[in-house]
Amino acid sequence: MAMHDTGRELGGERPGETRITPRLIDSLYTEAMLLADEARTYFDEAARHERSTLDPFVRVSFACESLRVTTRIMHIVAWLLTQRAVESGEIAPGSERRPERRLGHAAESDPNIVANLPPEARRLVTASTDLYARVQRLDEDSVSEAPASSPARALMSRLERDLIWQRPS
Repeated sequence: MAMHDTGRELGGERPGETRITPRLIDSLYTEAMLLADEARTYFDEAARHERSTLDPFVRVSFACESLRVTTRIMHIVAWLLTQRAVESGEIAPGSERRPERRLGHAAESDPNIVANLPPEARRLVTASTDLYARVQRLDEDSVSEAPASSPARALMSRLERDLIWQRPS
């Protein structure tokens, strides 16, 4: 399964709909944490030499883009932790739809500025933008009209959660 196919693997009730399951949350969380580590390593350590060779304007853009990457990842991780809290029962179901628990806004990157950055910086900007867009679709889908609840769906959801996270009922 490719990283960008995560949502389709767990398709929802209707075509194009994605169910937010513990497996999906864990997969996205792992992807976000790996990306966060790559970004930290690159922007804090590996990019020092590259930064010193950049034009002053591009150097400022480089710093701004590193902050945008970090902000996107922080919003993604916070949203995923909220989803985990709902699944584990720490937060009441439905409260993840409250505005303060939804995915935070992250500024978009200017493609013209990103084009002037070193290749690894461009890759990280693109990866964080892609991951943010996928999580944003999940967040938007979660607030759209939910299908009517059924006892069978509730039982399947509980079983899936308990089996994947190996929690006793």
